[in-house]
Amino acid sequence: MIRVNFNGQQLKVSEGTKVIDLVEKKDRKNLVVCQVGAQVKELNYKLSEKNNGMTIKLLNLSNAEAGRAYRTSLSYIVAMAFYRIYPDVKIRFSYTISRSISCQALTANFNMSRAVDAISAEVKRIIDADLPIERVTVTTEEAMEIYGKFHLDDKIEMLKYRPEKTVHLYKCGDYYNYLHAYMVPSTGCIHNYTITPFSPGFVIQYPRHDLDGGIPEFEEEATYCKTLQKAYEWAVKAKIQTVSDINRKIDRGEVLEFVQLCEAHHNKQLTELGDMIEKEVENVRLVAIAGPSSSGKTTFCNRLRIELLSRGINPVTISMDDFYFEKEKICEIQGKPIGKLDLEHINCLDIELFNKALFDLINGEEVTLPRFNFQLNRREAGKTIRVEQNVPIIIEGIHALNEKLTKSIPKHRKFKIYIAPHAQLNIDDHTPLSVTNARLIRRIVRDMKFRNCPAATTIDMWQSVRNGEFRWIYPNQENADYVFNSSLGYELCVLKKQAMDALTKITPSDPQYLVANRLIKILKYFREIDDESLVPCNSLLREFIGGSCFHV
Repeated sequence: MIRVNFNGQQLKVSEGTKVIDLVEKKDRKNLVVCQVGAQVKELNYKLSEKNNGMTIKLLNLSNAEAGRAYRTSLSYIVAMAFYRIYPDVKIRFSYTISRSISCQALTANFNMSRAVDAISAEVKRIIDADLPIERVTVTTEEAMEIYGKFHLDDKIEMLKYRPEKTVHLYKCGDYYNYLHAYMVPSTGCIHNYTITPFSPGFVIQYPRHDLDGGIPEFEEEATYCKTLQKAYEWAVKAKIQTVSDINRKIDRGEVLEFVQLCEAHHNKQLTELGDMIEKEVENVRLVAIAGPSSSGKTTFCNRLRIELLSRGINPVTISMDDFYFEKEKICEIQGKPIGKLDLEHINCLDIELFNKALFDLINGEEVTLPRFNFQLNRREAGKTIRVEQNVPIIIEGIHALNEKLTKSIPKHRKFKIYIAPHAQLNIDDHTPLSVTNARLIRRIVRDMKFRNCPAATTIDMWQSVRNGEFRWIYPNQENADYVFNSSLGYELCVLKKQAMDALTKITPSDPQYLVANRLIKILKYFREIDDESLVPCNSLLREFIGGSCFHV
């Protein structure tokens, strides 16, 4: 017998007891996954002596890991429905607009619009049948044979890059698949979702943990949609749609060509931006740049300035950080003690002073800018400047695209740029790679290298960073005049070694292990690029690995 703490009670259970056996049958369909000690486990997880004394928590849809398992299980059911009705049709899942999953057919000339109703009906049948989903372990050879039966050639290709000799699969009836995440115990646990036609396929919406299990209203975000389409077209041209595509380039000895190919794509976007700003330089007085954490904003601003200089345009850069209020003033504004402040809130900035400075500069006045001394927590007098006519001012920060921040400047005199990585990259056809995870890997490497900050600390603060992004950045991205895709197809191959070194220091008993383990499982599939000297000194990636010519 072993002892566990479950729902606040100390229980004695036999070895081999499944976590789901501790839950009353009437409550089982509302469950997703559980946490045993510091690790996420499926509800069919069998308890053993190593779990003695551990606390078991049931995770609902307000939890990020539970939300991920729910989404993955729903995708699994959609893929299963496709195999049942159209066994010869290959599909691909991708992250898309309105925080949903896109499903498109890869098989040529397949009419997806006619298939949506049939797939929706089959998904409902599978869910209503409440079929058990079983995790099984097989050898790599057995997995290849199973994947071959289901025409999952992309998954067979990925097995080449697995260091392990065994493979986990999920079995539901006579269907097998694996989507690189935990699953619910049965199809009947999936009860809240939408499937909506959206050319060229359909979108799948699912409960969001950040909305306490609610499904957001579907919004057709035109700017973001165009950005994803451009990212997809670029991935097709560059032949980097999957991790296998990337690994093949490295295996063939094409590393230098691959790195330069990706960097050339950044150069092309900068040229496009330069053309657009130069064409409107007589009207554009303010260039505003915003994007989520670890998008590469600092390097991008430097490279954009050089691009404009090459065209005879000498922009002036103003730091929004210098317009922060002192913490005592923020306490007064927010009505909170220092330890409870939301330091990303727009009211932390002196909006009136910022607008007055911009207004005066654009109208030819001489202005003494503030400089915020973060060590002393106070604003001081900074440099005095005057801006020539037809010289744009560049601002960069979390609120740069927010109209409240620049209300004194007419909209037609602003050029707004949104920067973020928008890789349309899949581990395999059924498993899209989250750019949020890619940004977190960037930040872990950067924080460790430049801030002496271990991976565990970065992971701890990440959810707070994400909350600020959803509140202050994403609502304004649709207003951008240009979206810069800062993804570099080769970056995870370069970041892998440093990130893995940092992540493997987090042990299974640490609270950050859930996230660290997920990132390790992503990185292990990538071939490593050992020679960092191949990365140009002005590359955006240098912001994270060091050696940037912009950071002397």
